[in-house]
Formats: sequence, structure tokens, C-alpha cells
Amino acid sequence: MKYKVIGIGEILWDLLPSGKQLGGAPTNFAYHAHALGADARVVSRVGKSALGHEILDRLRTLGLPTDGVGVDAASPTGTVTVEVQPDGQPRFTIHENVAWDRISIDDTSLEFAAHADAICFGSLAQRCDISRAAIRQFVSRTPASTLRVFDINLRQHFYSRQIIESSLTLANALKLNDAELPVLADMFNLSGDACAQIAVLAKRFDLRAVALTRGANGSLLLADDVWSEHPGLRVKVVDAVGAGDAFTAAWTLGLLARQPLDEINRRANELAAFVCTQSGATPLLPQNLKELFQRESS
Repeated sequence: MKYKVIGIGEILWDLLPSGKQLGGAPTNFAYHAHALGADARVVSRVGKSALGHEILDRLRTLGLPTDGVGVDAASPTGTVTVEVQPDGQPRFTIHENVAWDRISIDDTSLEFAAHADAICFGSLAQRCDISRAAIRQFVSRTPASTLRVFDINLRQHFYSRQIIESSLTLANALKLNDAELPVLADMFNLSGDACAQIAVLAKRFDLRAVALTRGANGSLLLADDVWSEHPGLRVKVVDAVGAGDAFTAAWTLGLLARQPLDEINRRANELAAFVCTQSGATPLLPQNLKELFQRESS
């Protein structure tokens, strides 16, 4: 039986130097979860425009349902201008007042929430009151057994302590990177090294699991008082857009399948490294990567 996995939040076009690519962290997460064998979908909103219809067509092409994606006649489809730095790291300019700032939750969407094994949400799509209320309502309607992943995803000025603290309270798992941990350490007066800071966050917010990604330097995982560290994989980076979201999808499915933490860490790093070798956040995955996960969930 396939795990039911949902990404709720932004859906958009990443405007890369090589052309536009489907993006948005929850959307990337859902795509990779689907590619790895989950029954995954996106809950978001697009504009009633050519760009919006292209997103819906792209989701269908990728095999993702579109019934959780609303269409807004008054707002444009989200776009993000992406500059790729010499080291492959992206610099984002996220445009405001777009359709995913006005996510609407209906009975169909709430039915998705009621049966979700895992859900992923972030801080970016909570920058506006309408989407923030919708996301909180949606996450709150998931069962107690649902893995509620808060992928913090700090971007530009689109976050606050209030949003982060309330999201951590709502979540039971946290994904963040090595640029975001110092922000939380300052925000919540955390001291010590990364392990000490993560341990305090996990205890303070009653988190089942925490994942810290560190780019080329790998990742650090905590779950049920067990730690796992991976040194990372060296690859030729085309761009790193979506690599963290791919990691989140692999980590989430590994937790659902109750795989050993070191195995989850290895597989998540392999997937993220592959995404770094491709352009855009949603490349087609090679069969050998998909089989690593589908073998477990079949």
C-alpha cells in the first residue's frame, strides 16, 4: 500500500537561466515523493492564466493529481527569478501577491488531510494571512499519527518568530539547513554545537525527528534519540535548486517505512546529490534511485 503524502504551500515557476522549471518547496517535495513510489499530491493555487494552465499540465505529465490545486481568477501564477551562483547555489527573488498567497481549503482538501500519512509545509507560503490560515487549518486536520514535516525554508524577509514558533508547535518533524539553524539558534537562544541545538529544539517542540542538511557536507539526522551523520557526496553541481526538497521526500518516506536512520540518511543524500547534477528541481529520476525506495514500499 502506497503512503499518502501531501505538500501544501507554494507552487510556481522557477525562472532559471536555462528556462522555466516547475518549483516551490512543497511541490518539489510532492514530486519526489511520487517519483519514489508514494501516492503524493500538492495543495496550492495557480492563476487563471497560461502560466497557471501550464503548471496544471506539468503536474499531469509528472503523474501528480491536480484536484488540490485551485485556480484564482484575480491573482497571477507564482514565479521566482533564480540566479545560479558559480558554486551552483541558487539566489531567489520571490515575487509577491500571487495565487499561492491565497490558498483556499475546501471539503475535498480536508479529506486529503484526514487520510495523510505525511504532510510537508513551510514558512514561505505563510507570508500572507489567507494562506497561513489555510495551511494551519489543513495541517490541524491530519490524524495524530501523521508525520507533520515543517520544512522551514527561510526566504528573504518572508518569516517571523511567530510564524516559526507556531509552525514548530504544529509540526512533529523539522527539516532545516545549515544556514537556517543559526537563525533559529539566535531566535530561541540556543547554545552549543549543532547537535546540542537540534536536541533542544526536538525536546522543546516535542519533535519526532529533525533533519539538518549541510550541502556538500552531508546531513545530520535525529529520530527517537538516535543520531545519524552522513559526510555528503561529491558531484558536479549544475544547480542545487530542489535538492533539499528531494532530501526531505526521501527522509520522510524512510521515516514512514521505519528504515534504519543511517540507511535513510544515505538514500536521501544520494537523491539530493543526483538532483544537484540536473537543471531544475523536478528532473526525471533514474530507475536505480526509484527502485531503492519502491522496493521497500511495494
